[in-house]
Amino acid sequence: MARKVFFSFKYKDVSRAMVVRNSWVTQGKETAGFIDKADFEEVKRKGDQAIKNWINKQLEGTSVTVVLVGEKTCASKWVKYEIQKSIERGNGLLGIDVSKIKDLQGNTSDRCGIIPSGYDFYKWNNDDGYSNMGDWIEKAAKDAGK
Repeated sequence: MARKVFFSFKYKDVSRAMVVRNSWVTQGKETAGFIDKADFEEVKRKGDQAIKNWINKQLEGTSVTVVLVGEKTCASKWVKYEIQKSIERGNGLLGIDVSKIKDLQGNTSDRCGIIPSGYDFYKWNNDDGYSNMGDWIEKAAKDAGK
């Protein structure tokens, strides 16, 4: 079954998030939750409700939300909102540690924690995310009854 997946992440980790997203797309899968910085700044200028509306629209048609966890993710009110809305929608949910994926400057970071709490959590590098993410997403979907 083709899955449309919403990727939730703190924008500071966008280069790491793109590694994960691109591995999904190269396998012919569909994604949501990505916006370029200029477009996000435009939405942000319109206020919190505009951001919520954008998130809600991006979640439409998705069956799984993947939370990409880096150094600042746990403090993001928008990641928390995306998790809350995903749970309300009944989406499958899982977390992936992206902190050890090198950013554009070749740096890694620490991870803020394991979120979302109570759901499966994986490490992109140690758990071979490139090869296994499809299975993780399918498991999250099945766990949610999707």
